[in-house]
Amino acid sequence: MSVVRINPPAAPEGAMALQTFLLTKRFGTFTALDQVSIDVRPGTVHALLGENGAGKSTLVKCIAGFHTAEEGAILCDDREQQITNPVMARSLGIGMVYQHFTLAPGMTVAENLLLAGGKVPAWIDWRRERERLAAFMQTTPFRMDLDAYPGAMAAGQKQKLELLKQLYRKPRLLILDEPTSVLTPQEADEVLGHVREFARSGQCTVLLITHKFREVMAYADDVTVLRRGKAVHHAAVSEVTPARLAQAMIGQEDAKASDAGPDAVRTPAEPVSRAHAVGADFGDSQAGLAVRDLCVLGDRGTVAVEQVSFAVRPGEILGVAGVSGNGQRELMEAIVGQRARLSGAVQVRGVSYQGSRTQNRQLKLRSLPEEPLRNGCVGTMSVSDNMALRDFDVAPLSRGGWLRPGLWRQRAREWISEYGIKTRGEGAPIASLSGGNVQRAVLARELAGEIQVLIAMNPVFGLDFAAVREIHSRILGVRAKGGAILLISEDIDELLGLADRIVVMSEGRIVHETAAADAQRHVLGAYMGGGHHTQDQEEVEAA
Repeated sequence: MSVVRINPPAAPEGAMALQTFLLTKRFGTFTALDQVSIDVRPGTVHALLGENGAGKSTLVKCIAGFHTAEEGAILCDDREQQITNPVMARSLGIGMVYQHFTLAPGMTVAENLLLAGGKVPAWIDWRRERERLAAFMQTTPFRMDLDAYPGAMAAGQKQKLELLKQLYRKPRLLILDEPTSVLTPQEADEVLGHVREFARSGQCTVLLITHKFREVMAYADDVTVLRRGKAVHHAAVSEVTPARLAQAMIGQEDAKASDAGPDAVRTPAEPVSRAHAVGADFGDSQAGLAVRDLCVLGDRGTVAVEQVSFAVRPGEILGVAGVSGNGQRELMEAIVGQRARLSGAVQVRGVSYQGSRTQNRQLKLRSLPEEPLRNGCVGTMSVSDNMALRDFDVAPLSRGGWLRPGLWRQRAREWISEYGIKTRGEGAPIASLSGGNVQRAVLARELAGEIQVLIAMNPVFGLDFAAVREIHSRILGVRAKGGAILLISEDIDELLGLADRIVVMSEGRIVHETAAADAQRHVLGAYMGGGHHTQDQEEVEAA
């Protein structure tokens, strides 16, 4: 009797067709997803829009195996799949780039990529693996040093590495959660252009979570809008407008204004003392913030900020543009006192500033850090305790050496109401809040009282457009009251909408300065990408 050997069917390849059918996910009594059905066509880019808390992250985490829905079904290539864990999702060819980084900071880029590929052998032939990784890098929209460590990278560089990790796995379905939040316009266009071509080639299907209408209109084929856990709008991108999408997101007829960006909330009045702002000098008591010849070392012991000088007048917003990793983070940390200065000086209203808590109070300097949960809060402490970090030891929050936590909680409740912070209460750990609500909590603390200088770095990173508009409005409110604002951002649209002047940092130096009203995106982008001021550059600017 002969034996017939039946080979198992080959694993499917190429772009995946994805559907969810009446998917419902609850957390206790809260329904995060309410009968959500979407249809993602293979080989397309499908955008998911919605405000914070709309259910976007819960939906993709169900698809990626991190949550299991109580009701409904997930279909991959028209076959229902019980995706109970991330390992099963990966076996189906589902990859995800998360909004929060999942890198191993103490391992090199090469090691992170190798781990992402799965099935790491007990003995690694690094010569062969590096050749494979170098060949892979030639197919990507950007290059990275294989020997660099993520722990020393800025947020934009980490985001690129997260994307590379997934592309290295050759996924059939790639889920991207806010992939361009800290990228320059050129980088964002390059990355999304690459992802779109990857999808159109039939290799992959892309599910893109974003809050940027421009990205949806330029790179997505289809779009689904979620609101309060329900899918409320499905359309081909060619058949919708940003105004219609905004209306679907917030359910208001006047949502059209939400698409206008930062300019929609700019106050028409001239800022206090704005005249002749460019002429502010170091040592001038009228300069809100002045920096002279500042040099700062980076995490790897090399110079990250080199001979940087500028001044910001009261009632002025100075924007700092630059590709992530060109010294912006080190600049901010050195100014506020979180990083040692190699040389140079910082002044606030003509007074030498060293970044102590006492000087913060006396000179009224505040800061909105990038990634506030990492750099502006203590995650395990309560919301009210974090809100009191600035002034817990001064009256009225302290009296006669005794702390008064009851007053901390009372004030926190008032700020939670004023800033619309969604939390279980002022006693909840601040790490339990969403990113937008952590930012609101930090904003409430930092904008309390009179402010002479405000330093903000990527203050709306990863937030929905409603939160963006609110934070931008409050920043402009500080400007209108005469505060000097240093706005460090990797979002050109944010700088063009808010700043009075813009400088560009490249390789730790300021290489370009312009009035925001005269700024041109392509010129800023050229300097951000490392362009030097040559005759050709001058001709570009003149054009």
